[in-house]
Amino acid sequence: MPQYKIVHYINQFFANIGGEEKADIAPEKRDGVVGPGAGLQGELKKLGIDAEVVGTVICGDSYFNENLDKAKKEVLDMIKSFNPDLVVAGPAFNAGRYGTACGTVAKMVQDELKVPAVTGMYVENPGADMFKKDVYIISTKDSAAGMRDALPKVAKLAAKLLKKEEIGTPEAEGYIPRGIRVPLFREKNGAERAVDMLIKKIKGEAFTTEYPMPDFDRVTPGEAIKDITKAKIAIVTSGGIVPTGNPDHIESSSASKYGRYSIDDMGETAHGGYDPTYANQDPNRVLPVDVLKDLQKEGKIGELYPYYYTTVGNGTSVKNSKAYASEFAQTLVKDGVQAVILTSTWGTCTRCGATMVKAIEATGIPVVHICTIVPISLTVGANRIVPAVAIPHPLGNPNLSKEDEKKLRRTLVERALKALTTPVDSQTVFEN
Repeated sequence: MPQYKIVHYINQFFANIGGEEKADIAPEKRDGVVGPGAGLQGELKKLGIDAEVVGTVICGDSYFNENLDKAKKEVLDMIKSFNPDLVVAGPAFNAGRYGTACGTVAKMVQDELKVPAVTGMYVENPGADMFKKDVYIISTKDSAAGMRDALPKVAKLAAKLLKKEEIGTPEAEGYIPRGIRVPLFREKNGAERAVDMLIKKIKGEAFTTEYPMPDFDRVTPGEAIKDITKAKIAIVTSGGIVPTGNPDHIESSSASKYGRYSIDDMGETAHGGYDPTYANQDPNRVLPVDVLKDLQKEGKIGELYPYYYTTVGNGTSVKNSKAYASEFAQTLVKDGVQAVILTSTWGTCTRCGATMVKAIEATGIPVVHICTIVPISLTVGANRIVPAVAIPHPLGNPNLSKEDEKKLRRTLVERALKALTTPVDSQTVFEN
């Protein structure tokens, strides 16, 4: 028997079960190593740690995030059955749903099983912001190509946790800063260190502050619409809906551009982060143009803006997401748009969408975010949020008849309109 037993949590992709088409698989457990667990175990051996990955717990990314309470219980019970000394989740790199799941698993293992845990993510993974204060998250590259770089760092920190050794600084150990301050002794007093930093600044030399200020990146909620029946409403999506053929060649991942198209020209999705089948069958499942046109005809809204703005939120950086929305928001203001409905699909797509929400709302236009992974939207800072149906079809359900599906979509859109007419002074989730 090894001295230490480790359980590894991974998603369907790293378990070699499948990609997006298998993202809905329920949790399962397997004895021993699966996928990257072999590399993790090897790195621990290199460190001289008598540890073995005794079990692997696997769960589809969509299943975990769309069935959160059920999935948490199922996964926790499976992990508990192995009686581990440590749990490793991921690494998730920049996969948003996977990062959210890894952070959730690591935190609940620590909180409920009192077992140490470590995971790994790219710094812009929405799961990093959500869980960096609660768990150790090794900072990784943005894709699985960084696995060889990540595993030695994960193993090094795992070894210290197993041996109950003191954990060093984020710089020394390679984890994302947690915002925790600890007392320590310095050779120089505060005044001397302050002068040293000032001199370096004057000389243009690099220096590190001892007290980095937190970045509270929030925007004031836009004022509620007083009369929605007279309001001009625009629609925006990070779900990649584009005209047939994707004429501007918006990338399926890490988009370098956005598009502006007629609301009468929706054909498919360019998004590479979720199963495109349902969106390609009916783009209204991601961008609810059909229902909004009906509401306009019925006089329930004043006017539907004749264009939609779109990008692919899959892995798109926070910087670019903000830049795109800040740019086209000026056009929306100029054209007299009074409110925006913005839709998102999966993990990093929701991060991208919520970032765009804030950039638009910074102009004063109220925005409601319709998304499936609500915790990510809350973490990023959207003010008005409406929970959606499912990642591949946030505003639809292909299991329903076309008539019933449209009724479902209308219910969600009407909920979004209610959100836009409701005064809020803090983040609010409109669930009914």
